[in-house]
Amino acid sequence: QVQLVESGGGSVQPGGSLRLSCAASGFTLSYYRVGWFRQAPGKEREGVSSIRANVDITDYADPVKGRFTVTRDNAKNTAYLQMNDLKPEDTGVYFCAAALGSMGSWESPSWYDYWGQGTQVTVSS
Repeated sequence: QVQLVESGGGSVQPGGSLRLSCAASGFTLSYYRVGWFRQAPGKEREGVSSIRANVDITDYADPVKGRFTVTRDNAKNTAYLQMNDLKPEDTGVYFCAAALGSMGSWESPSWYDYWGQGTQVTVSS
């Protein structure tokens, strides 16, 4: 059974950090580009970051550049999103997704084949 499971969300104060995990089962995650997305209430899902398949080439949306870092551990079949200096505008449900093959814009959700269920991140004082 193909599955992506996110974990690591929670509530933090501004300036805090969280590390999200995205564990894959039923397929080999290293063959897939992994994307991280978030969705705030009343807003569309937006791309946050991605890491390409088989190479550690990463992409970041402008609002998170310099604060978020995406990595993967192929031995654990897991990807991570380290989030530092969190801001209230980072609040939302965070999803990981996996895409096989070439694609257009990494920020477009339509390219991705598998999705996790999401994990809530709340940044508030």
